[in-house]
Amino acid sequence: MNQTLTPVQNQDREIFMDVLRGFAILGIFIANLNNFSYYSADANLRGPFLLPDLDQKMSFLHHMFIEGKFYTIFSFLFGWGLALQIKRGTISGNDVIPTVKRRLLFMLLLGFIHLLIWTGDIVFFYAVLGFVLLLFRKFSDRTLLWTGLGMTLLPILLYSAKMQWQWLNAPFDLLYATGQQIDNMLIGVTTDEEYKKFVETAGWWEVLKSNVSGIFYRFGYLFFVSRIFKVLGIFLIGYVIGRTDFYKNIVQNKKIIYWIISIGLVIGLPANYFMAYFMNNFMDDYWALKMNGFYQTLAYAFGVAPLGFAYIGLFMLSFQSASGNKIMSLMAPVGKMAFSNYVMQSLIGNFVFLNAGLGFMGQVGPVFSTLFGISVFIGQIIFSTIWLKYYNFGPIEWLWRSATYHEWQPMLRNKLI
Repeated sequence: MNQTLTPVQNQDREIFMDVLRGFAILGIFIANLNNFSYYSADANLRGPFLLPDLDQKMSFLHHMFIEGKFYTIFSFLFGWGLALQIKRGTISGNDVIPTVKRRLLFMLLLGFIHLLIWTGDIVFFYAVLGFVLLLFRKFSDRTLLWTGLGMTLLPILLYSAKMQWQWLNAPFDLLYATGQQIDNMLIGVTTDEEYKKFVETAGWWEVLKSNVSGIFYRFGYLFFVSRIFKVLGIFLIGYVIGRTDFYKNIVQNKKIIYWIISIGLVIGLPANYFMAYFMNNFMDDYWALKMNGFYQTLAYAFGVAPLGFAYIGLFMLSFQSASGNKIMSLMAPVGKMAFSNYVMQSLIGNFVFLNAGLGFMGQVGPVFSTLFGISVFIGQIIFSTIWLKYYNFGPIEWLWRSATYHEWQPMLRNKLI
């Protein structure tokens, strides 16, 4: 790694953010593929794309190195990006908050549409929390950092409280009960077993109807795992990084980055190992609010965010070397049109695995799904690079930007003013 670091220019900062965003898109897709593929760890299942022993080991590696780390990176970038938008407006003397709120509003709408395609969507959730983040923008950097760190650890306290007072889990129960009622009303399904049989033969219209109830299950899940506080906490930390020009002044902040990497690896790796162990062996205990679930929550809190930040730090330093910059910049086009690529991954995942498409549901384990995810990502690098030679934005980014500014944005590159 090149130890000679130079001041970061604005253009370099934006490219790096696109690189990191592209990297996050890859990890999120691989993490989501277990859900897209309806993979089951049942050792009795056999098929050309199922390798029981290796799949189990790969699942462990997913939990250790991927689970949660990439939505951490994405959350960090969201806070960073929002800070830059507000800072640019402040420098120019404009009140950008109405524009930011409009941007979040249309993000909310687009995220809701995506929820009907893939109920694992994070865009809608991020837009909601984006409005909450704006309420914190006038606090000091120190306050935001400590609040953000506290929020990443708060799930430990919340899980412990729910173990003692299960009525605290009432919102989760209500959302799941609502989802079950909608399932019964729209698709005639009342149990998980019935849903499994339903989805094995469902067409696209039936899948769309089932995703309506899936929205309630999704937000019930987010409540149970205390994702609200985890994500908002990372938002706040990213916001401080953007507001203080931390990356722009990377030379002065090099020692801090080394400390973040060291702490992330020293604490994060063993914590994630234990988290993976509990997720692979005691996941039922987690949902039942038992002691093993508490240990998993503890390992998650001390493992996921620190290792996610270590990844960010390693990328920051690597991007400063000539070779690292050249290699990593290949991911920048994917990150520049991240929303379009994120939705594209959902469409690909549905088409490949659902019965209405190619029907590989339950036939692909983590080993082959990981290879598939990497292959799709390479395809997205090629596609995004070619697309951005002719267009200024990805198709969804163009629509989102045009709606935000109430004016159709110039799509063709030669029309950019």
